[in-house]
Amino acid sequence: MTRQEKIIKNVKAIKKYSTLKPKLAIILGSGLDAFANSMREDKVTIPYMVLPHFGRASLAGHASRLHLGHLDQTPLAIMCGRLHYYEGYTIEEVTIPIATLIKIGVEKVIITNAAGGINQSFTPGDLMLINDHINMMGTNPLIGNKTEPIFPDMTCAYDRELRQIARNKAKEAGIDLQEGIYLALS
Repeated sequence: MTRQEKIIKNVKAIKKYSTLKPKLAIILGSGLDAFANSMREDKVTIPYMVLPHFGRASLAGHASRLHLGHLDQTPLAIMCGRLHYYEGYTIEEVTIPIATLIKIGVEKVIITNAAGGINQSFTPGDLMLINDHINMMGTNPLIGNKTEPIFPDMTCAYDRELRQIARNKAKEAGIDLQEGIYLALS
């Protein structure tokens, strides 16, 4: 089965539960599942196990559920948990859920995670806004993918406008927001 066929199967499975066309997706890292409770009462929860090519996160703190609904007036998809390459999934398997969300209407994605750091001016628990990344995984999600550009524009992989909104909101909330480059390792 091709990547596109897997994505289409996921889309059809999602549409059995909801016709919402979310514009924004948030992928929650470990321990942040409670954020999905802030969605309005129209929230629909879909376990990954009923989505044929979403996989199941095996790490603690990754609930393997997709929530569709609204936060304020924004149609939203929230992924509670995600697959990781280091869990033994292929890069294709890891990226199919994102491609599925794009196919149902998602235009922007916010991803959270917990990661270690080497910047000695950071302290444990600091929030860091990623402004770029270096791929040291030994692979690339675009290898073998014939449906997306082989060389997408990476000059601004992390949306400038969204990063500025994050800075402004952090400042309003009194949060000391660090910024840095994410080093992606397998």
